[in-house]
Order: sequence, then structure tokens, then C-alpha cells
Amino acid sequence: MSGAAAGATLAEKVLARAAGLDRVVPGQIVEGQVDLAMMHEQGAQTVGPFHQMGAERVWDPDRVVIAIDHWVPASTEGAAVLHRILRKFAAETGLPHFYDVGQHGICHQILAENGWVVPGDLAVGTDSHTNMLGAMGAVATGIGPTEMAAVLALGRLWLKVPPTIQVRVRGRLGKGVTAKDLVLRVLGEIRTTGAQYRAVEFSGATVRGLSMPERFTLCNMTTEMGAKTGMVAPDATTREYLAGIAKHPMHPLLPDPDARYERTIDLDVEGMPPMVACPYSPDNVRPLPDVAREHVPIHQAFLGSCTNARIEDLREGAALMKGAKVAKGVRFIVSPASTSIYQQCLEEGIIETFTHAGAVFTNSSCSACFGGNMGILAPDEICASSSNRNFPGRMGPKEARIYLMSPAAVVASAIKGEIADPRELL
Repeated sequence: MSGAAAGATLAEKVLARAAGLDRVVPGQIVEGQVDLAMMHEQGAQTVGPFHQMGAERVWDPDRVVIAIDHWVPASTEGAAVLHRILRKFAAETGLPHFYDVGQHGICHQILAENGWVVPGDLAVGTDSHTNMLGAMGAVATGIGPTEMAAVLALGRLWLKVPPTIQVRVRGRLGKGVTAKDLVLRVLGEIRTTGAQYRAVEFSGATVRGLSMPERFTLCNMTTEMGAKTGMVAPDATTREYLAGIAKHPMHPLLPDPDARYERTIDLDVEGMPPMVACPYSPDNVRPLPDVAREHVPIHQAFLGSCTNARIEDLREGAALMKGAKVAKGVRFIVSPASTSIYQQCLEEGIIETFTHAGAVFTNSSCSACFGGNMGILAPDEICASSSNRNFPGRMGPKEARIYLMSPAAVVASAIKGEIADPRELL
């Protein structure tokens, strides 16, 4: 059989290429050649195992990226130690691609905006939301520190080929309805365990019409479905995005027309309202207008995270914020996904718009998303967030409540002081 044999999904095509095989099938164990390895602070836990297994050199220093992002600049002694371990490791092993303080950003955004992952790649990272880079038409997935140690030494990784869930989307997203609303709706269908160790492949006319940042949002939150990876087949939009920034050659692959999927979900988004994931799970999804009618007060709003803190998200938020004020009693934190996005916001007056309205515009980091740096909630407080998780304890105390929504909905909620439908401001 050839590599283009009938019946192969996108994930199967990419993993067959990585393994040097004509064809792979779900459940098969393959040894894949890794195209890109990424580490953030958790990667510091890789250094010990790397040396313990007798490794001295990284298999290909040009295929390894380190980006510190969770505590930037270091906010605790522990974080400072992690940063020092990574800096020392990079210096000792000759790793040139280190995004340190001043050049930093959320690791997935750093990979995306600098062209480190391209179509056909097998990419791995020490963060569960590495799935986001599957929007490039790659298999991108999170792995643990010991697995990463082996990857750094050998450039290879054992993987089980996942079955694929196909999500086909048709219809036009209405005004004020975004890719975040779409992925929340998909989460409501698949649930948080429905795609466990599966690939989720997004397709259909609606997906083909999305920008790369919107596709990143879709693939990012396949992590909350339990997926091994989320993917969108590469097309002209992918090529245009990567033009001039791709760090290595592309190997664009497409699913076969008769690919065999474990399950297909067909969605029509025509007339779909904005969506919101209510506490305490990303799959506790309801139409946002229904929740807005309940007048749920908020104490904090957060516009940030690897899911929704790109320049397009911040521009959209600033347009709604212009001339408005953050509601009394609400803390509004805005955190761009990378230093380059911060600079764009500075040049375009976006920072001024938010700060004049009463928001806090921070440096680039994971910020309030993971409950370990800034923006931690008090017990029983409520946050409207553009991030990806709202499990108990995600932003600090387990009693705090987080509502997940689009950037536009976060801004609308910050202005109104309660969970709000952004279409009211459009």
C-alpha cells in the first residue's frame, strides 16, 4: 500500500509519516520521529532523567524550543529555581531557541507565531494544551517529563495511534458568536472524557472559513475533551499563515475522502447563540443568553490564556471596551499571549483602551488561568474567563466559580458586572 491508501484519517497520515510506514491503524504502537520538542517550566523536571539515562547531547538542538510562561518574571523562589535549571540546561547542551524574560510568551503561542510547527509534523510539549498546534495539520500532543527526556536524547517517541472523532461543522457563525462558542458547544457534545486518547479532527465549510487563530482555539480545547490531539487539515489559510515564518519544510497531508472515523459529529451553527461553560466543568455548557438572564454577578474578569489571548482577541475586546468602564467591584485582568502581541497592543493603543477603562494589562504569561501566579480568586468569588478550564481549584480555592466564554463575552461581563451576552454591546 502507498502512504495515500484509502481510509486513513489525518492523524493516521501524520503518524505514518513520522514512523516511516506506509499505513498505520488505530491501536498500533509506532515509534515516531519527533519534528519539534517544546518545554516550559515543567521541563525542568526533564533535566534529571535526561542525565540519569546517560544522555549528554540533545538529538537536534535546532528542533527544541524552551519558553518560560507560567511564572514570568519569577514570582516565587521555586519558580526562580525552575528557570535557573532550564537556563543552565540550555547553556550546557547548546540549545539556541530559549524564549526568556523579555522575549517570552505562552509556550503554544510562541510555537505558533514563530512557525515552529508546520503541516505534517509530530510535535510534543511538556504541557497538555500542546494540542493547539494541531491546527497546523500536525499531530501535536503533551507528554510527561520522563518521556521528554527520552525525546531530547533520541528524537523518537513511542505512540499508540489514536482513533479519530470527526467534527463536521456547517453554517455561518452569527455576529458576536466565535470559535470559542463553537468549541464550547462541541465540548457539550463530546464531554470531558468523550475523546479520551483520541484525535479530534475538525472539518466542514465553517472550519475552512476560520482564521488560524480561530482554529488554534478549537484545537486548544480538545485537551478538555481528553483528546490526544486536535487537528485541522492544512489549506491555503495554513500556508498563508506560515509563509515567511516556517522554521522547517512542510509536509502537508490530508485525510482520505473515505477515511474511517470512530464517530462523526455533524453540527449546524446557523443561528447558534454564544455559549458559556458553567462551574465546575468545561462541558457544563449552556447558551449564554440563558445564563445572562439569571444575572450572575462577577468579581473578576480574565481575558487571556493560550485559548484566547491573541491579537485578534484583544482587538475585539478593546473595540467593545472603548468608551466604557469596568463595572464597580470588578477586577479585570488582560494578559496577552506573547511579548510580540504585547508590543502590538502598545502600538495600536489597545493597552491604553483597557487601562483607561479600569482594567489591569499585564505582561505576557499564563497569568490567572492556572491559579498559581496572579489573579487568584478568594473563596466563593466568581470569574468570567476566556481560558479553557473551570474545574474546582483552577484559579485558587475550590469554592471559587469560573465561567468560560469568548473574549467578547468576558469584556461585556466586565462592563456590566455580571455574566453578559456580548451581542448587547454590538
